[in-house]
Amino acid sequence: MPEESSDAVEAFLRDGEDELATSQWTRVELASLVSRRVRMGEFDEVQAEAIRKTFEQLLVQSFVLLAPSVGDFVTAAQLLTPADTGLRAGDALHLAIATNHGAKRVYTLDRGLLKAGEQLKVPVSSGIRW
Repeated sequence: MPEESSDAVEAFLRDGEDELATSQWTRVELASLVSRRVRMGEFDEVQAEAIRKTFEQLLVQSFVLLAPSVGDFVTAAQLLTPADTGLRAGDALHLAIATNHGAKRVYTLDRGLLKAGEQLKVPVSSGIRW
């Protein structure tokens, strides 16, 4: 699913020196996105399956996969307490998992998540120039 920033993100992932991690929740988010686009007629099932397969290979080859714990859900709920962050539940879970696993930084292209992370004093960055 190429996007405007795809080349820069691929270069960042390829050239990065730090170990990268993501949560198992990422699988749920991708599945939701792909299924939504199939329902909207943007992808057919063959395209959707190719995207899922490519994504799974990327996850396994490039990331340490972290499973959310009960503590991560508790932390996510706490991160949602200041309502003015605009943080969504899934993004709160990402920040909680990263925080509880001692991540140095959370990389995202989601401007809302970048803003919320800064407000909550969680180290966030796009990792690229846009």
